[in-house]
Amino acid sequence: MSLYSAGVEYGIHCLLFLVDERGDSREASVRDMAELQGVPQEYLAKVFTKLAKAGLVAATEGVRGGFRLARPSDEITVLDIVRAIDGNKSIFECRDIRGRCALFEGSPPDWALEGTCSVHAVMLTAQKRMEEALAQQTILDIARRVGRKVPADFGAQVAEWMEERQQNRTGGDSIPLVNLPD
Repeated sequence: MSLYSAGVEYGIHCLLFLVDERGDSREASVRDMAELQGVPQEYLAKVFTKLAKAGLVAATEGVRGGFRLARPSDEITVLDIVRAIDGNKSIFECRDIRGRCALFEGSPPDWALEGTCSVHAVMLTAQKRMEEALAQQTILDIARRVGRKVPADFGAQVAEWMEERQQNRTGGDSIPLVNLPD
């Protein structure tokens, strides 16, 4: 079982498509991003609701509207996206097993429960390091890595694909932000 939801992966990939070759924001609809990546449109709309509430994307109005980055791409970290979509998840839940030893016969001594559980402390350190690593990576960092990997004309192809859909869009086909329970 993965720690983060599929929404986190979808959100990161979508924000990458909102960054152009220069690192500037481009606009795209949820419908177009869902179609481009082969992901469920309705689920992606929920993801974008969360991203918008967190101030990571901003909705644009009109028939050709969609979303754009609300902040510069070098200021949006992977941790920002994770927290916007999945909230503050703990990677470990301490169940206080240290106090359940059979030798304690249901009454653990003070020394057994004193301070933070050593196992929990290790997990807290691991979570802190993971979150530090996610906070150090921005959407622009990932976009640049992707840019080095893809063919030189791929960015232009994506931009052209999105522009075609924007120009052909008629009223009423965009998916509104939805407020559904988490």
